[in-house]
Amino acid sequence: MIAAAWGAGDTGMLVAVVVLLALSGFFALAETSLTRMNRSRARALADEGRRGARALAGLTEAPEQFLNPLLLLVLICQLVSATLVGVLAGHLFGAAGVLVATVVEVVVIFVVFEAIPKNFALAHLDEAALVTAPIVGRLLRWWPVRFVSAALNAVALAVIRLIAPGRATGTRVTESEVLAMADVAHEDRAIESTEREFIHSVIEFGDTVVREIMVPRPDIIHVDDVTVVREALDLAVASGRSRLPVIGEGVDDVVGMVNLRHLASLVAEGRGDEPVAARMGEARFVPETKRVATLLTQMRREKTHLYVVVDEYGGTAGLVTLEDVLEELVGEIADESDVEGPAPASPGTGAGVEVSGRLNIDDANEEYALDLPKDGWDTVGGLVLDLAGGVPAEGDVFSTEHYRLTVTRVEGRRVELVRVEVVPG
Repeated sequence: MIAAAWGAGDTGMLVAVVVLLALSGFFALAETSLTRMNRSRARALADEGRRGARALAGLTEAPEQFLNPLLLLVLICQLVSATLVGVLAGHLFGAAGVLVATVVEVVVIFVVFEAIPKNFALAHLDEAALVTAPIVGRLLRWWPVRFVSAALNAVALAVIRLIAPGRATGTRVTESEVLAMADVAHEDRAIESTEREFIHSVIEFGDTVVREIMVPRPDIIHVDDVTVVREALDLAVASGRSRLPVIGEGVDDVVGMVNLRHLASLVAEGRGDEPVAARMGEARFVPETKRVATLLTQMRREKTHLYVVVDEYGGTAGLVTLEDVLEELVGEIADESDVEGPAPASPGTGAGVEVSGRLNIDDANEEYALDLPKDGWDTVGGLVLDLAGGVPAEGDVFSTEHYRLTVTRVEGRRVELVRVEVVPG
C-alpha cells in the first residue's frame, strides 16, 4: 500500500530531507565547536601549523560574524526538513502521519542531527573546529550569506543597545579568567603546579606595590658617611649584603650607596682608611606606592639593583632590591649568605597555625588557606597592631570576624609571631 502510493515527488522530497538534515548536523557541529573555541586556543593551533587553524583564528576574532548566520542556517534546515517529513508522513500514512512525523522529527532530527553533532563537538573540540572553520569561512564570503549576516548583526546590536545601553558588546579576557584557566589546566594536568603558581604570581605581580615587598625601615643595615671603607666592607661581609646605604644625620638622610666589590677593591688598593663618603655612589629613590612591575622596568633601564623607598612625607620607609622583586615572581630565593629571619612561619600543632608577623597578608592567606582581612596594612603584624590600637604584649588575644589572633612573640615594638585560630561557627 505504501509502495503503491510512493511517487517521484516523494523521492525528491526524501532526498531533500536527507540533504537538509546532513547540512543541519554539520551546522550544529560548527556552531558548537566555533562558539566554544577561544581566541588563545585558536592562535595556539595556528602556531602549531594545524590545517584549518588560520581560518579558525580569523573566525574567533569576531564570533558575532558567524554565529547569527549559523543559527539561521540550522533553523532553516530543520524547519524545512521537518515540514517535508510531515508532508511525506501525511501522504504515506494519512491521519497517523502526524504521529509518525513527530516521532521521526524528535528521534532523527534532534538526536541524530542535533544532539550527537553538538556532543561530538564538545568531546573533540579542536578537531571539529578545524574541520568546520574553513567551510564556514568560505560560506560567510558568499554574498547572500554575507548580506543576511550583516542585517542580522545590525538588528542584534540594535536590540542589545536598547536593552543594555552604554554597555560594551564585545568580550575580553579578565585576570580572573586567566587564573581560572590556569587552575583548570592544572586540574587537567596540562601544566605543573609550579607553572600554575608562576602564572598566578605574574598576574598578581601587576597589582603589587613596592611597600608590600620592601625591606622595612627597622631592618635596614646601613653605614654612616664617616665610616671608613674597611669597616663598611666588614659590615657588608658579616651581613651578607652586596650593597649598603650610606646615611648622614639619620636614617631619613640617605646620602649614597656603597658596593661590596667596590669596597673590596678599595681595601686591596690600600684605601681602607678613607671615609665611605668619598667613595660612595649615588642613591636612588622610589615612592612606596610605585608598582613593582614598573620598578622592574626601571631597574633594567637604569641598571640599578637597590633603591631607597620613601613615604609620602619624604622619610625613608625601607629598601627594595632586585632580589625582592624577583622573589615576588618566583618565590623565596635563599643562598648561603642569607641571614635566617626570626622565627619563620610554620604550621601550628593545635587548632591554628603560627605565622610570622612579618609575613605579607596575601602570602599568609594563600599559604595557609586563610581569609585574613587586609585594609590599610600589609603584614600580619600590621593587622595585630591595628586591632590592638597600640603595641600588644605577648599573650594578648584579638579577634576578627572569622579568626582569633594570639600574640606569641614581641620584640621591641614589633609583633614577631602570631597564632591564628579559626573561630567556631
